[in-house]
Amino acid sequence: MFKKMYALFIGVLMVFLLAACNTDGEAQEKKDGEKLQVVTTYSILYDMIKNVGGDKVEVHSMVKIGNNPHEYDPLPEDVKKTADADAVFYNGLNLEAGNSWFEKLLGTTGKDGEDAPVFRLSEGVEPKYLTTKGKEGEEDPHAWLNVANGIKYVENVRDGLIKVDPDNKETYEKNAEEYIAKLTELHEEAKNSFSEIPKEDRYLITSEGAFKYFSDAYDIEAGYIWEINAENQGTPDQVRQVVDLIREKDIKVLFLETSIDPRSMETVSRETGVPIGGKVFTDSLGAPGEDGDTYIKMMEWNINIIKEQLQKHAK
Repeated sequence: MFKKMYALFIGVLMVFLLAACNTDGEAQEKKDGEKLQVVTTYSILYDMIKNVGGDKVEVHSMVKIGNNPHEYDPLPEDVKKTADADAVFYNGLNLEAGNSWFEKLLGTTGKDGEDAPVFRLSEGVEPKYLTTKGKEGEEDPHAWLNVANGIKYVENVRDGLIKVDPDNKETYEKNAEEYIAKLTELHEEAKNSFSEIPKEDRYLITSEGAFKYFSDAYDIEAGYIWEINAENQGTPDQVRQVVDLIREKDIKVLFLETSIDPRSMETVSRETGVPIGGKVFTDSLGAPGEDGDTYIKMMEWNINIIKEQLQKHAK
């Protein structure tokens, strides 16, 4: 599938690339009132960029809401918009590494040079690492699930926008300051949120092991069926291991991610008799107008549903 899409890249570029990029690789000068053209890899980063950029930016998110950013086949529209972009923002920490799709996209669109306006938003985050056999030492990408890391992302958004659009520096600084104040308040609330729940009942079981950063920040143990989204997930061995963990720890409630196929967790629920208490957001926002449709709302939702269900099923 990716080979087909990669072939489409070349065709699209023959039409658009020369028109989209300056020969010296620098962003084209913006006319008065013209919005900065920004591309990002998935919806959570999209929301952060919109909060900082405000009406000065037009943002395109490649991976649509509800989809998995770990592996993606870029569309011709993504190729054109990336080639035209004044700035490109991505997560890093191994998130966009599946099939090397993002790296290939940057190369195809001429955005892979040292001076290209491409910004890794996880810059400055202390990474956590995978432990699954064969993946030891690979970075876990889900840093945004700790709101303190989300604040670092926002600072990197601010700095990236200022670098490519210094004329609007004051706007980006002001927007970032207001947004960071809200995130700081949310982070402090989250740290205090689970203190009333006995330590032995603070166990979060999900399909993907996306909650390492969250669990460390907010003092909850995390378990999972598979460690990171990939082609080989929800295997019988993985299901058996999490079933054993649930029985050993006498865990009373399970959680399902909004962007994950529910069948593996449903199997675990049937095997253990433990109910699925609700859905949580990991790799995607909720649809516009629905629960979790911004970064702040998705984190508030996660904190509230996890706390509510852990309290309800406390031993």
